[in-house]
Amino acid sequence: MEEIVKQKLAILPEHPGCYIMRDKDGEILYIGKSKNLKNRVRSYFTGKHRGKTARLVHYIRDLEIILTDSEKEALLLEMTLIQKYLPPYNIRLKDGTSYLYIKITNEKNPHLTITREVKRDGGRYFGPYPSGYAAEETKELLQKIYPLCHCAGKPGRPCFYYHLGQCIGPCDHEVSREAYQRQIRRISKFLNGGHSEVKQQLVKKMQKEIDQLAFERAKETHELILAIEKTIEKQKMLTTDFREKDIFAFREQDGYLAVQIFFVRGGAVNGRDGAVFEYVGSQEEAKLSFISHFYNEPNHLIPKEILVEAGLSTTLLEEILPVRVRIPKRGEKKALVDLVGDNAANALEAHFKLLAFAKSGHRRNVEM
Repeated sequence: MEEIVKQKLAILPEHPGCYIMRDKDGEILYIGKSKNLKNRVRSYFTGKHRGKTARLVHYIRDLEIILTDSEKEALLLEMTLIQKYLPPYNIRLKDGTSYLYIKITNEKNPHLTITREVKRDGGRYFGPYPSGYAAEETKELLQKIYPLCHCAGKPGRPCFYYHLGQCIGPCDHEVSREAYQRQIRRISKFLNGGHSEVKQQLVKKMQKEIDQLAFERAKETHELILAIEKTIEKQKMLTTDFREKDIFAFREQDGYLAVQIFFVRGGAVNGRDGAVFEYVGSQEEAKLSFISHFYNEPNHLIPKEILVEAGLSTTLLEEILPVRVRIPKRGEKKALVDLVGDNAANALEAHFKLLAFAKSGHRRNVEM
């Protein structure tokens, strides 16, 4: 251990803050945070370490600390510093990771669009969607049931989509703000779990059209019912709570963490993501860092609720993320978290099996 490191370890305060570890050239290796800098930083230089932590300690030649007033401020500072310096030993999210969203644009004549960019432009975003196909299918369905503007919005000549009933009609007449807001509320309700109610209304409408011998209109309504079943109801319902929620679960083995994230929208899993990575420091530190950095990415929308497993500081996460963070103890939400945990365990097992397979293949090549 370098003498300068020994000296700094001896005078570390029992205070919240960030710590920065550097190599012989002064390059930043790792940035961490702690509510007690003395205990956390000294832990790297005591006892035995393995994997990524052992490699980090081997290269540390200097360290510095930045004091903060609270653990919350330390975590926020850590997020800022990591984003700026991109240290090699910190957890890296996959480059270019972004998701698809359905967007209601914020303009005089709002449109439905599909985008990967989430901006603070007054638009409303719904998702994420697991594929472009799923997002496009849902968008087309909404344009048939609750049409917004589907053209340039210039009055004069009704557009093709207006004749199909898929444009609200600013090309034909002046559409009031109230009319648009009514459609936007319906779209929002539909995407937040109200599709069953819409389907029931369409079934009643179809029956009325049949009674009136309006078979062509009844056929069109029936096609909408089938589209709802194909596009929305094919997703397996996992919860009766239709609030947007993201669910995180982690599993650890030999210095590696596997994380799985399920995006639950309208009571069903709308998409998922995951990773397996080596980590430095404590498990809780790595988990908190991953979740906070996940939502620090510009294209990751924060849901109404986040579910996590026991062992994480929900208070700290709620202080930096404007969302309720819960650790379910029973019921369907606990079952959801357990399901995500099973997927994380499976991903970790697969990771180590692939490593073992790669090593055995390498040995065979050497022998040959």
